[in-house]
Amino acid sequence: MAFHHSQRIAERAIEAGEKKASLPVGHALLLGFLGGAFISLGFLLDIRVIANLPEEWGSFSSFLGASIFPLGLILIVIAGGELLTGNMMVLPIAVFAGRATAGQLLNNWLLILVSNFVGAIFVAYFFGHIVGLTEAGAYLTKTVSIAESKLNETFIQSFISAVGCNWLVCLAVWMAFGADDISGKLLAIWFPVMAFVAIGFQHVVANMFVIPAAIFAGHLTWGDYFTNFIPVLLGNALGGTLFVAFIYWKVHKNSLEVFAEEKPKIKKAG
Repeated sequence: MAFHHSQRIAERAIEAGEKKASLPVGHALLLGFLGGAFISLGFLLDIRVIANLPEEWGSFSSFLGASIFPLGLILIVIAGGELLTGNMMVLPIAVFAGRATAGQLLNNWLLILVSNFVGAIFVAYFFGHIVGLTEAGAYLTKTVSIAESKLNETFIQSFISAVGCNWLVCLAVWMAFGADDISGKLLAIWFPVMAFVAIGFQHVVANMFVIPAAIFAGHLTWGDYFTNFIPVLLGNALGGTLFVAFIYWKVHKNSLEVFAEEKPKIKKAG
């Protein structure tokens, strides 16, 4: 199975970041809605599979849930969607390469943040609450347990956990750029995403589903949610920007500067 080396992956990431930076607002919002919904469907599948497993299975049940959670990112990468955490890698590396501006980065992150939230809330409310998929018996117990475990971490614990999460998520996206066929992309995505879920790292978009699902069921509050949202958002941003985009940019900087000069650089605003 052929794959592209790291420098070529960096070039592809820059190209993707440049395209995302200029997405029409309507397209960004629609694709962002799908991204939030797809991650939430993966999480919902996780809960539906593991909630009734015997307690003595211990961490093996966590592995089973983690092994199917990657459905969300697989749908985003292959079917199409926009995910904030992935964009926390591709937009920064495009900025480092001069192919996008900081203003475009912030605009994209804001649009995708809002639309991911709407997509996640849609799944949590209509499938979780109205249909009752997260509110019956063991499924409610598991949903609330997962949500509470996210909220029980301190600010710094949530922040560092989120750094680890998006380091792995962005590596999944990074390696998916290295594959040309669907089977290669599936393998590239599956291992890192499975790992972050099995470890228990915090993902800002996944939390947009599971914590509101518990809120809709009458547990927790929106105040609880927002105390978690801030450190996880910041940690995810650092994980993708520093540990993937910046490091690979620095490693391949000389060759990437030649690549970037093949096209006129984006003019900086102001």
